[in-house]
Amino acid sequence: MTTTLRADPVTAAEIAVLPDDAPPAQARKRDGLFAIVYPPVVLGLFTIGVWYFISYRVLDKKRRFLLEPPHLVWKRGFADREVLKEMSSGLLVTGKVALWGLGIAIVLGFTLAIIMSQSKLIERAVFPYQVMLQATPILAITPLIGFWFGYGLNSKIFIAALISLFPIVVNTLFGLTSAEQGMHDMLTLHNAGRITRLRKVMFPAALPAIFAGLRISAGLSVIGAIVGDFLFGQGDVGIGQLLKRYANLLQGEKLLAAVILSCLLGVFVFVSFGWLNNRVVGRWTTPSRGK
Repeated sequence: MTTTLRADPVTAAEIAVLPDDAPPAQARKRDGLFAIVYPPVVLGLFTIGVWYFISYRVLDKKRRFLLEPPHLVWKRGFADREVLKEMSSGLLVTGKVALWGLGIAIVLGFTLAIIMSQSKLIERAVFPYQVMLQATPILAITPLIGFWFGYGLNSKIFIAALISLFPIVVNTLFGLTSAEQGMHDMLTLHNAGRITRLRKVMFPAALPAIFAGLRISAGLSVIGAIVGDFLFGQGDVGIGQLLKRYANLLQGEKLLAAVILSCLLGVFVFVSFGWLNNRVVGRWTTPSRGK
């Protein structure tokens, strides 16, 4: 007589997923950190190598100011205390303009999205003008902006807010209208009003989309602040005015250093909102992509 042993399917699955030689949690964490850091470091070193190749092999000595090598950018841009102080001050001014513009865009974007989510008629009336405003080149309306707001701080903030407004409206509206119909039906049975519906169902469902829009708009607000400072030169000197000055004086090392600092500011703002997203929303979804 033969006895057949049937394996528990759950246990078999666990054995398949977690083999006997599975690494400990600390080793897996270390390997995961290595996998995150290693690819951008390798790509960065490759980019620096290409940068050196272009500076010394592609460009002749008379035209090397177009792309100075990395060590000269460091020496004359970041290692020079006076230049670094000048760029840091400009970066601080640009950061303040970006925050003001982003704050205004958040208030206006949330207000518009809430109003549009409550009425299809209002959404159909307003949304085409939102698209048209987003598609309008900034340079085309620069004379109007200067005429209305002057050529100082107000115009810079206006451009930063204008550029960063559209993603907030679109993502917030999408999130507010993506709540499950069953939740709406339940609140309808309890005769819930619009405010209760917004607070209990629509806003919690919209949080992931809202923060996705905020991360996009945060980066765009930095771009808008730099563009506004580049176009409107009055007031405190920001990174945009420094970029224009270095370009006019053909100071390639300082120009590249200022560009790198601008990129770092955008990355910092983007990462900050990503951290805030994890703190407020948490991990709502699990990535399904293969490594």
